[in-house]
Amino acid sequence: MAKKTSHFVCQNCGAVAPRWAGKCDSCGSWNTIVEEALPAAQSPTAAAVQNGRQIAFSDLSGTPELVYRLKSDISELDRVCGGGLVPGSVILVGGDPGIGKSTLLLQAVARLAGGVNKQGSPTQCVYISGEESVDQVRLRAARLLLDKAAVHLASATNIRDIITTLEAMPAADIVVIDSIQTMYLDAIDSAPGTVSQVRACGNELIRLAKKNGFVLFLVGHVTKEGTLAGPRVLEHMVDTVLYFEGDRGHHFRILRSVKNRFGATDEIGVFEMTEQGLSEVANPSALFLAERRGQTSGSCVFAGIEGSRPLLVEIQALVAPMAGAAPRRAVVGWDLSRLNMILAVLEARHGVALSNKDIYLNVAGGLKLTEPAADMAVAMAVVSSLMKKPVPADVVLFGEIGLSGEIRGVSQPELRLKEAAKLGFGCALIPPRRSKKEIKAALRIVEVGNVQTLLDSFRH
Repeated sequence: MAKKTSHFVCQNCGAVAPRWAGKCDSCGSWNTIVEEALPAAQSPTAAAVQNGRQIAFSDLSGTPELVYRLKSDISELDRVCGGGLVPGSVILVGGDPGIGKSTLLLQAVARLAGGVNKQGSPTQCVYISGEESVDQVRLRAARLLLDKAAVHLASATNIRDIITTLEAMPAADIVVIDSIQTMYLDAIDSAPGTVSQVRACGNELIRLAKKNGFVLFLVGHVTKEGTLAGPRVLEHMVDTVLYFEGDRGHHFRILRSVKNRFGATDEIGVFEMTEQGLSEVANPSALFLAERRGQTSGSCVFAGIEGSRPLLVEIQALVAPMAGAAPRRAVVGWDLSRLNMILAVLEARHGVALSNKDIYLNVAGGLKLTEPAADMAVAMAVVSSLMKKPVPADVVLFGEIGLSGEIRGVSQPELRLKEAAKLGFGCALIPPRRSKKEIKAALRIVEVGNVQTLLDSFRH
């Protein structure tokens, strides 16, 4: 019987199938299964196992070494990375095409190239593009007024050539690979961007980064579902995973940390896209509320937390007569299933008739919210639109709604309230607090225990 030399791999999730199929059984994607050559079999021999070295154990009471961090001079990027870039770390940056990943990294390496490293020497920055030629990157740098920065620029896709070059540059501090899907290893018989190529190329680059101690940025493509393309194992191999979010119809971008071995996850950095590239936003709450119209029904302000940063955003709802055979629910920037749950609580527990209405919900500015603390703001916006009665312009809300109609406490209420007071809000509707510690915020605080109390206060 002939030995099998290839197998079929899903390019979306990395699952291996015994034969080609139109649909992947693991992730449900269509037309993503590709035939790939099997890698050469490698198994450890008994001699190799016997020649292993003993590892040394330590206890937990030792003093950890302080981690040195390179500052990029872009405070929003440093914040998301945990306070700076750790030498030897690998950062995977994903986002939609044209969202600004290459622009942000080019600005970062240009600023880093003007600083010094831990040894006091000028920071050596390398930018390797597999998607654009050297002249194309130069044109972007000239548009961003970065053409004078001392950045080592190259266009290459062969991992063997890239690693040989970087091995000859032991003083490199920052290396950007744009993007990992365009790289290929000639020892693997498959096209660039396939699961086996992305896994192998990523592994080689990460090994070199750990060995030489430079910060490695890997730019990754995303699928139509918004997740990073390629094998999921790549996200486990790197130290930090950042998603660059935003809508091309809006002028700001969100850099979100979803994994960070050297800092907090769910931390965000806010940028504004301008003609001179991406500029930092020092006060994102003011930016998201800049175009808010106070006395409009269906609008209220939610005090949220993204990572360690308080953030005030406007929640907008529109309740309209049902136009079709079934009521329509459309959501932008929030979870549709959670909206349906809140609507069910309002109707089943409190008699608010919504089953014959079309409901549209929007998080103004294009921000994507994930925390359940926005429940009370969503409920208030829906009821406000239904009754055509505006929520007072100086009121801010937060709180999670349970299925019995109770309003549950959320984390870090003091931080949310301080941010609201800083922006001039006069009243806050919040869940009952477990701690009776005094909150030092210059605004009136009203504790609301259930949705019925919230509706009664709004009706009167």
